[in-house]
Amino acid sequence: MNKSLSGQLYVISAPSGAGKTSLLNALLQQDEAVSLSVSHTTRAPRPGEQNGVQYHFVDDATFKALVAEGVFLEHACVFDHYYGTSRPAIESQLASGQDVILEIDWQGAQQIRATFKEVVSIFIVPPSVAELRRRLSSRGQDSETVINRRMRDAVSDLSHFDEFDYLIVNKNFDKALAEIQAVFVAHRLKKQRQQAKHADMLAALLAESSHLG
Repeated sequence: MNKSLSGQLYVISAPSGAGKTSLLNALLQQDEAVSLSVSHTTRAPRPGEQNGVQYHFVDDATFKALVAEGVFLEHACVFDHYYGTSRPAIESQLASGQDVILEIDWQGAQQIRATFKEVVSIFIVPPSVAELRRRLSSRGQDSETVINRRMRDAVSDLSHFDEFDYLIVNKNFDKALAEIQAVFVAHRLKKQRQQAKHADMLAALLAESSHLG
């Protein structure tokens, strides 16, 4: 029997408006071997969001209690709301052999790297500042004041791109999606993971070669 293979942890970050969520939704639809971590947050659900699906929605007191208990691998305050990643949930998914994506900001990514040395990190950027503003404005949900604030925060976030392993420019959606998929495929083909996955087959091949020799 092949020994069990633990999953790979990925961190994917991007400034608001880079198209990260759309890319991840497409990736998850095409790749059954990867799942998205469901974070806790204190922000209110948006239309169509369900508790336990997009996020675990909790109040401030509950979130702070979870922080005190050491439940979170990482947590941060983003746009006046708290977000956190559950350590037990991540460890359970990885132990089952599932690849897991953490969709978090650069602050959370720094905390994750301090705990998981083998984490693979990807940063997604828009092709230009003008395109970033267009995407933020096209949502039709925010005032000009909010858009300007998101632009300032996005530019600040962009300064942390060099902390990540891979950089994806989301100018063409299909091309950016293919590039993210290539990262996942490359890491699954690493020697150590292939040895664990195909241990019996490789042993049989080596045994046969020794007989032929």
